[in-house]
Amino acid sequence: MITVVRSQATPPSSPATGTFTGEAWKDTVLSRRDGINVGSVFFTPGARTYWHTHEGGQLIMITAGEGYVGDADGAVKVTVGDTIWTPPGVTHWHGAAPDRFMVHTAVSIAGVEWSEELSDADYARFTS
Repeated sequence: MITVVRSQATPPSSPATGTFTGEAWKDTVLSRRDGINVGSVFFTPGARTYWHTHEGGQLIMITAGEGYVGDADGAVKVTVGDTIWTPPGVTHWHGAAPDRFMVHTAVSIAGVEWSEELSDADYARFTS
């Protein structure tokens, strides 16, 4: 059966804590069902996720601002309209540019495993 999720039925925006550095806010678009979770995150300048992997991969669509997505090989600057696919099992991070906010909608497939914080020194190296 098709499911329609009305915007009034989703939880209110809430701070993204525990696995983020800096200030970020999240909105649930679709609570986890059938192995999929969809959410939008607003990152203030310099805010970012911790390193993490998705069992089934992750699709990210940048809807406002500028940011970076990175893995062990480096980082790439992203902006409005960009879509990023991170394959299953690839350890990565994503967040706002040092001087810009970023909003993205993320579709996460299956489980997520969080790792350590992306250090300020590594963030600076990836974004300079």
